[in-house]
Amino acid sequence: MLRDDVLALLRQREGEPLSGEAMSRTLGVSRAAVWKAMETLRQEGYEISSAPRRGYWLERSPDLLSPGELSRPDRRVGRELVCLDQVDSTNNEIKRRAVGEVPDGLTVVAGEQTGGRGRRGRSFVSPPWKGLYLSALLKPDCPLGEVPALTAWSAVAVCDAIEELCGVRPGIKWPNDVILEGRKLCGILTELELEAETAALRYVVVGIGVNISQTEADFGPEVAPVAISLAQALGRAPRRAEVARALLDSLDRLYAGFPQQREGWLARYRADCLTVGKQVRVLSGAGEREGAALGVEEDFSLRVAWKDGGEEVLSSGEVSVRGLLGYV
Repeated sequence: MLRDDVLALLRQREGEPLSGEAMSRTLGVSRAAVWKAMETLRQEGYEISSAPRRGYWLERSPDLLSPGELSRPDRRVGRELVCLDQVDSTNNEIKRRAVGEVPDGLTVVAGEQTGGRGRRGRSFVSPPWKGLYLSALLKPDCPLGEVPALTAWSAVAVCDAIEELCGVRPGIKWPNDVILEGRKLCGILTELELEAETAALRYVVVGIGVNISQTEADFGPEVAPVAISLAQALGRAPRRAEVARALLDSLDRLYAGFPQQREGWLARYRADCLTVGKQVRVLSGAGEREGAALGVEEDFSLRVAWKDGGEEVLSSGEVSVRGLLGYV
């Protein structure tokens, strides 16, 4: 849509004036068409100033999610961007669109999920206009065995984005829960799609849900004690578009370095990991056991010393950490 193209140009100028003539040349449309796009944006709540011989510039934006708000031409993740008011799940929407050939970095962003999903089949509370729900399709050029590490890398990328935007850095409960003030701020769900005949990787979907402006009432009585939003932690809620732009930039940096920069991302993951050094309870197919988390291995697995003796390296399983998310 021309409206998105005009908004993207205004955003790229960061408040500096841009003439209608320059925009019409860049976009290959008439100045009248540019003016109509400006009026559409103003009707949606965008404050756009203008002056003769100077042009247009963006003063203030409503809290809307659109390609014009979020796109950036030099970014691979989100270069093709779909913004929806409501969807069952952004991961599901990506997979529906990926039935045919789809571009690397395709990203779906939604204002609400009616069927948000977390790990182990849990639901992810996704009320309208309160959080950011985003999924990106990636086609990494690497051995299949490297791909599971994307989950851990993504948790670091979320921490980077939150710190860059809000000035506070969350931590990570192994393997990928993003934690702020002892409660869950963000959930991450990665899903792989393999070729039926060769079992080669077709793509991986990284799904991320960030709590932005939820209150205790939005979370509900069961979730509220273990969840937190940026508004609750900071006393204010950043615009969803600001969070989305920061997250897309961070994911793009992740993707540019995957998997070659593994050592650097591993070091940062270890620094962010809140699980190491804590008493843990592990639920797996073998049952429930307690122990102490000793460290994160080179492949991002977790080494645990069991309370009843012996050590084990975990690549999966439900790990509760004493002192986090209601485990006392």
